[in-house]
Amino acid sequence: MIRPSALKPGDRIAIISPATIVKDEYVSGAESMLRRAGFDPVILPGAMGPASGSYAASLEARVADMRFALTDPSVKAILCARGGYGCVHLLPEISVDMVAEHPKWMIGFSDVSALHALWESAGVMSLHAPMAKHLTLEGDDDFCTLRLLSLLRGEEKMDYEVVAHRFNRPGEGKGILRGGNLAVLNGLAATPYDILDVRDGEEVVLFIEDISEAIYAVERMLMRLILAGSLQRLRGLIVGQFTEYRPDRNHDSMEAMVDSLLRRHGIDSLPVAFNFPVGHVHDNLPLVEGSEVTLEVSSHTVRLREG
Repeated sequence: MIRPSALKPGDRIAIISPATIVKDEYVSGAESMLRRAGFDPVILPGAMGPASGSYAASLEARVADMRFALTDPSVKAILCARGGYGCVHLLPEISVDMVAEHPKWMIGFSDVSALHALWESAGVMSLHAPMAKHLTLEGDDDFCTLRLLSLLRGEEKMDYEVVAHRFNRPGEGKGILRGGNLAVLNGLAATPYDILDVRDGEEVVLFIEDISEAIYAVERMLMRLILAGSLQRLRGLIVGQFTEYRPDRNHDSMEAMVDSLLRRHGIDSLPVAFNFPVGHVHDNLPLVEGSEVTLEVSSHTVRLREG
């Protein structure tokens, strides 16, 4: 996996809106924040519309922005302003070779998981991290924002330690970090971008998160991975934040469902970290997709680190 170059003061960061409409004040707020951080942000033409239905701009405009951001040598990183839905439209228009030939940091989460899958398929690392709304509203001293800036600058590698959850399964696993929004990644099944398809011999630590998905719907997606053998081949599983759902008649929580599912299928030796701070929440820790990581799960703490 190629690690994009670290950014220096004055480097240009392109802001694009590859999916759903985003408020102008969040785009301009992210621009201001990045400028205060010492970079040279540029808002590309389609980032603020004109909107096309629910999309931030027409497909042609969104594709043009991504192509420019990728191929212009003055752009060192790409910040996606928002997720929502629409990133998958770009996959047939942006080739794996284009990403591999111009390796640069791509930043975002949620629907942007489709683009992380593209970067992964191209052999380039990317940053699953907060976007424009977070950068605008949370302040320059926000922990997740500071970690994102530090990773972009190459000042430190990813290294987090969080409190353990009662469902955690102790152990240590090493592998390439993959993941993101489960529904988005599940929608890429049987395509060249199916990063959930873990094959024999691959060493993968997977993280998942989602919003507004029913418990049974998440179970169905995980069942696909079990039936394919992918979940059993993992070296570690990180269950991030699943938000805006209701308990059902079968399970009180998403975590309880995942724990029950693993037990039912005899997946006992896999290190599993529940309630990890990644997803549609304030504490959305920046994760380096495609990096080699170690996941250490104990009865008291969880540590995820590069290396």
